[in-house]
Amino acid sequence: MFLELLRRRNPGLLAAAAHLHQSGDLPANCYALDLDTVAANAAAIRREADRLGLSAYAMTKQVGRNPDFCRTIRDAGITEAVGVDLQCAVADHLGGLGIGHLGHLVQIPRHEVSTAAALTPRYWTVFDDTKATEAATASAAAGREQPLLARIEAPGDRFYRGHEGGYPADQIVAVAERLDALPGARFAGVTSFPTQLFDPAAGRVVSTPNLDTLRSAAAALRAAGRTHVELNAPGTTSAAMLAMLAEAGATQVEPGHGLTGTTPWHAVTDLVEEPAVLYVSEVSHLWSGRAYVFGGGLYVDPVLGLGGTRALIVPRGGGLDDAYLVDVEMPAPEAIDYYAMADVSAAPAVAPGDTVLFGFRPQAFVTRALTAGVTGIRSGDPAVSGVYAADGSAPLRLDSTDTPATASTERAS
Repeated sequence: MFLELLRRRNPGLLAAAAHLHQSGDLPANCYALDLDTVAANAAAIRREADRLGLSAYAMTKQVGRNPDFCRTIRDAGITEAVGVDLQCAVADHLGGLGIGHLGHLVQIPRHEVSTAAALTPRYWTVFDDTKATEAATASAAAGREQPLLARIEAPGDRFYRGHEGGYPADQIVAVAERLDALPGARFAGVTSFPTQLFDPAAGRVVSTPNLDTLRSAAAALRAAGRTHVELNAPGTTSAAMLAMLAEAGATQVEPGHGLTGTTPWHAVTDLVEEPAVLYVSEVSHLWSGRAYVFGGGLYVDPVLGLGGTRALIVPRGGGLDDAYLVDVEMPAPEAIDYYAMADVSAAPAVAPGDTVLFGFRPQAFVTRALTAGVTGIRSGDPAVSGVYAADGSAPLRLDSTDTPATASTERAS
């Protein structure tokens, strides 16, 4: 679905990725990021957030916490990130972003709270008093008072399986008082996830019961005399739905796929953000009418279902006009994605080494893929700014003179 979106709205990224792979600058098993378009997307979200008085924290896990991506959105005005886990927050910090929020979705392990506190997060989410005490103790030891967000839940709220947890929403006033009493911390507000989701029947993003739970909690806190309550409302975030969140009382939003134009809403409606990411692979070998395509990053975010997948195969020395659009059999979700298998029965000229381009919703951080920012696509002079592993670090690179003791692990420049 997102391949067709790329062909229509950002063919320059497809052409640049094919050229850069054929020149050897983009490796196979790599998510390529159009940094010019990422910058435009981030600026559009930042403008709308500023207009509505919302704080915007970037979610970078989808693109492997790529440092060039982090610097691009920072320069476009989104200067702080949300760490989905502590490793994400550390990678964002190393990539040049401040930490606006951590602890949600993944709480901080108890022996790692000092590392979290050293990141000086603007907000830290806790699910219960044990985690609140750990966060407060680490923050006090670091000489600071940490604003805490309470993750809350109420009957009827919607959570992905394995994401459950939080304080009972109807106890929020007492929870706030307990958090305020902790040396090194203070209560700042409430959060939940997802507070909005794409509705395929409606063809747009709609709020979940979780958002009403946050609104009710905020109202109870104001009635108890609290004049300002932060309301953190993540989920399927793009510029198009920020007004709805602001009207509901949200104060914080967390764009992730919106920065690359790959939310489910983008798949069916041309929103202001344009698609800015694709997956680059290569034909490994041919067998029985199929081209076996290198994998490693073939995890497709299943939010839109696991329908058929297609790819473009660009012959060596050719361009998009020479490409074959083929059906691809992806590895089963329970299998290791060593290869995908492309039906090339109607593409007899396909050969090992040809470029393969996919368009789908990535979650690079759960893969063994590489990521690479590409600059200059809009000006017609594309170049790879750096290649990184899925955790935001530079991959090990060897040359013929290296031994394991001398191999370079320097960040790509």
